[in-house]
Amino acid sequence: MNLPKRAEDVHAALAAAFNTGDLNTVFTIYDYNGIMVPEPGKVTAGKEQFEEAVKAILAVKGTMEIKTVYCLQTGDLAVGRSEWNITEGEEVKVSAKGIEVMRQQADGTWKIVIDHAFGALDTLKA
Repeated sequence: MNLPKRAEDVHAALAAAFNTGDLNTVFTIYDYNGIMVPEPGKVTAGKEQFEEAVKAILAVKGTMEIKTVYCLQTGDLAVGRSEWNITEGEEVKVSAKGIEVMRQQADGTWKIVIDHAFGALDTLKA
């Protein structure tokens, strides 16, 4: 998988990676030194917790769609706000509003450093 060359393309790349169902493809979108909040109130950090969180997300069968609400960039940092869901047929399995911080890599590609999958919900928890 090719990593996005523009910060505003990270959400689409993440959805495409998720939809492959391949753990390693999803991992390419993330910076392992970052953090993820895969569910409200649960902050994960470190390779082991990170891998467990990604595996749990991949266990939700369906198709992920991510809409970029905005993406603001300054230098090699960007923050994005997303609205995303995982659906299977007509059934919505997960739906949320997230906030993601991205960093440009030395090769010009972008990776997610902080992924708060539920960070833009009305009832915000770290």
